[in-house]
Amino acid sequence: MPRVTREQKRLNRERILAAAGEGFRLRGIDGMGIEGLMKSAGMTHGGFYNHFASKDDLAIEVLRQGFTDSLAALAAIRAAHPRSARAALHDMIDQYVDAEHRDHPEIGCPSAALVSDAGRHGAAAQAEYRRGLDGYFDAIAAMLIEYGCESGTEISPAEAREQAVALFSQMVGALLLSRAIVDVAPDLSDEVLVANRNRLKAR
Repeated sequence: MPRVTREQKRLNRERILAAAGEGFRLRGIDGMGIEGLMKSAGMTHGGFYNHFASKDDLAIEVLRQGFTDSLAALAAIRAAHPRSARAALHDMIDQYVDAEHRDHPEIGCPSAALVSDAGRHGAAAQAEYRRGLDGYFDAIAAMLIEYGCESGTEISPAEAREQAVALFSQMVGALLLSRAIVDVAPDLSDEVLVANRNRLKAR
């Protein structure tokens, strides 16, 4: 039987992680078993344990990778507006509190898609989620400080942190509320997004 090369093993691991990232966001960590996960990755059930010790270990990796990708996307938004932190903040809000993001949790930010799962899956999952949150809070606080400098209303790091926590919490909450009712009340779901997007940008 031919041996699996190191490169092939790496690629197989990435396939499992990608399938889990989409499946866990869409159905929840408990809503997708290992057999279904491996099938969606195009692999056999028995191969899972060549890459991950347990489903919980995989879930932590999904959280870590998901936040890494989301924070990279946030950094790209900031880089796209080098002269205006305000424009970057508005772009972030527009992309996050959006119908496209609402309708496709499988490729969206884990902060909303996996918020309940992180709370249910123990200290390690919560610690990984917390690291992701801190990344968002730090990035948003930095933009708020820059915006204060640009507008002549400078704020302290502590005040920027508090505003960042509140702003991001409202973004996540708006997305969750909108997702919760989209099938039965699409107009209200859209209204939740629009109202919060407008209020967030009016701050």
